Amino acid sequence: MLRQLVTCLAFTVGCRGTPPSQQQPDDIARLVDSLRPVVERATGMRFKGPTKSAMKTREEVHDYLMGRLQEDFPPNREQGIQAVYRLLGLIPDTLELKPLLLDLYTEQVAGFYDPGTSTLYGVRGADPMQLRLVLAHELVHAIQHQYLPLDSIMKSKGNADQQSAAQAIFEGHATIASIQVLAPGQNLLSNPQFWSLFRQQVKAQQTSMKVFARTPLALQEELVFPYLNGAEFMHWWDSARAGQPLPTLETLPRSTEQIMHPERYQAGDAPLPLRFADSSADVLYEDTLGELDLQILGAVLKGMTDVPTNPAAGWGGDRFRVYRLPADGPALLWYLVFDDAASAGRFVAGTGGLLQAKQRAGYRTLVEQVAGAAQPTVRVVIAPASWSRWSRLPRLR
Repeated sequence: MLRQLVTCLAFTVGCRGTPPSQQQPDDIARLVDSLRPVVERATGMRFKGPTKSAMKTREEVHDYLMGRLQEDFPPNREQGIQAVYRLLGLIPDTLELKPLLLDLYTEQVAGFYDPGTSTLYGVRGADPMQLRLVLAHELVHAIQHQYLPLDSIMKSKGNADQQSAAQAIFEGHATIASIQVLAPGQNLLSNPQFWSLFRQQVKAQQTSMKVFARTPLALQEELVFPYLNGAEFMHWWDSARAGQPLPTLETLPRSTEQIMHPERYQAGDAPLPLRFADSSADVLYEDTLGELDLQILGAVLKGMTDVPTNPAAGWGGDRFRVYRLPADGPALLWYLVFDDAASAGRFVAGTGGLLQAKQRAGYRTLVEQVAGAAQPTVRVVIAPASWSRWSRLPRLR
């Protein structure tokens, strides 16, 4: 029984649409109204106002997603993220991120909540039962938006790791509510077997999709992280913060490390803010990767097919820059601060050693501990051998 329920839940969280359907466009308003009290009971929160809803065709969804990608990934950000993922070996040099993301999102969506218009959308052609379950999940986002500024939180730029942590809260909260909607009163979340089964079934469901199945491991893990690890964090939150259904703006986790290791959140282990000391004149893109990407990188370089999140990496903060070098290719400079010298040493000997072992034509790779830093700090440089800054590498403040 547990495995059957978990399989159904995994299907729901995957948000996959399957035509054909008899769902009529006018039914969505009645469907949403019928789900509102169910979602209120599952979340322990009350709607403060009505919920707008509408149906979209798959073509309209495709156009909507294209517009969102154009907004979220302007040229500099797209090129910068693509460069750092390629240089670290997380994706092939031939892979173009934006078209792949568009295909992934279009393949999976059966319904979605748009914070910009405060509207819940159903997709024409989705199976009616699945649409009901997906809309219940998305209705949780609608109620979250009445308590937290989802649109501004998810549009913030400059710290991708913190944004991933916030997304994990919102998707994890919605996933927990979906479980309670599908299996009310069964107390599945306290079953010791539930989480491992749920994780297995979500991944099995996702890999049954053609686009997802051919997507590099790094992107697969980042796509399922908010649902799986976010749900596990929110399950911990429900037991640790009784009576408070959702973190406030002030108490939102600030890193994926805090999501993967709630004890770090509970201990107040916040990431250190890092900044570069020199000019950004020739910088294409700058951001933070975080512990999630650190763990993914180690798994990819070792040729693993899954990403272990334990033990914790001892991550304390990081910051990277991608520099423009039109003739020779981009240069990556990445600083990582660790909680202790042992954690820094493990990174240098493990993931760092694998990075340095990779040969890239015309490039040099450097992984070294930074002498004299206030906390154990590692510098990673992957840049053309001709890069003029090799003799005077930019430093952190």
